[in-house]
Amino acid sequence: MNEGIRSFSERFEMVISSNPGVDTLTLPQTSLVPPAEAAQRRQLMQAAKTVNESGFIGKNQIVFSVDRATHKPVIRIEDRETHEVVLQLPAEYLLRMAEDDTLAILHR
Repeated sequence: MNEGIRSFSERFEMVISSNPGVDTLTLPQTSLVPPAEAAQRRQLMQAAKTVNESGFIGKNQIVFSVDRATHKPVIRIEDRETHEVVLQLPAEYLLRMAEDDTLAILHR
């Protein structure tokens, strides 16, 4: 596996895609997600799965995840075959800025 993909994937709690063997939902045992937020995440994951199965976005797929460091939801559009990220919201640099801010607050 590509090192960049591995390090990207290791930072996330959930990944939803339409690739066989990749459709996974992995929540940490200590996750304290409020029930309303958990329900919203499930709805978003189902919507992404439906879009991916429809083939509406061609050779791309929607991947929903939660960044482990910031606990922020992340939506990516990636190539089904190469897993190259076509678009990510929020952008990676914004996630890292949020992570840096969180660490700065913890070290005060």
